[in-house]
Amino acid sequence: MSALTRQDINDILALVDQSDFDELRLEIGDTKIELRRRGAGQSGAAAPVAEAPVAQAAPAPKPTEATPVAAPVVASGGGSEVPAPLLGTYYSAPKPGAAPFVKVGDRVEPDTVIGIIEVMKLMNSVTADVAGIVTAIHAEDGVLVEHGQALISVQPE
Repeated sequence: MSALTRQDINDILALVDQSDFDELRLEIGDTKIELRRRGAGQSGAAAPVAEAPVAQAAPAPKPTEATPVAAPVVASGGGSEVPAPLLGTYYSAPKPGAAPFVKVGDRVEPDTVIGIIEVMKLMNSVTADVAGIVTAIHAEDGVLVEHGQALISVQPE
């Protein structure tokens, strides 16, 4: 059997999302996938997950109904990092060729949209959840981000 494609993984995620299961372990050949819903089976240690090859992301489609997602702010040495609240493709602008939502030096409020994460064709707006000045942009436009990965850094005011 060949390696799982991005579409295969999206289909699996859609099936799990529509089910009542809190946990899924799937092994296909050498590929192993382990999924848990937030809060389900927390044992303190994360299980290793094999990474499947991911194709280059297509240009960002225009978000039709973006759902705001609050990103918990994590304090770091030089300010606060705003992490990705979920796994998906990150877009720094509302549409291809448009100005980014935020750039270094911009002032943000807790409700300021800093980007969009696409998950299974749904566009999720990500807000800063902190007031301050953007000091760094960590996530690249059109690239898959992991849950908890730093998107931007903000120096709180």
